[in-house]
Amino acid sequence: MERVPMTKQGSEALRKELAYMKGEKRHKIIANIEEARAHGDLSENAEYHAAKEDQGMNESRIKNMEDRLARAQVINPATINSERIVFGATVTMIDCESEKEVTYQIVGEDEADIESGKISVTSPIARALIGKEEGDDAVVHAPGGEREYEIQGIVYQ
Repeated sequence: MERVPMTKQGSEALRKELAYMKGEKRHKIIANIEEARAHGDLSENAEYHAAKEDQGMNESRIKNMEDRLARAQVINPATINSERIVFGATVTMIDCESEKEVTYQIVGEDEADIESGKISVTSPIARALIGKEEGDDAVVHAPGGEREYEIQGIVYQ
């Protein structure tokens, strides 16, 4: 069984979303099915079929989330003491081409959100950064071509 790395915050967010999907969302879907069923003939009832499809997608997502939480390896970045970049690191770096400073935290796949500066440990950027130290250059092989970054700082918080 393959472990799924995630931060403590990511684990808590996933548990919260799972509780919502098993509780409030599941009840809303059941109410939608009952309402659509009241409209009569189910064979030609688009609302009923849409609600049943929504129910199937919700149950599938619940099973996926339960599986990921069961296999979770929760890591608290604040307890990590390393000079090298590993899972949980918040890395500040300079894009060598544009000379812009960017900061990313390396997190689990379920937590990734580029808008909030969180990148998946499986992303091309994270794979290029893992094992590097402050002052190193990292070459990212991305679909849009190669990009080079100079690592300015590494923090575990």
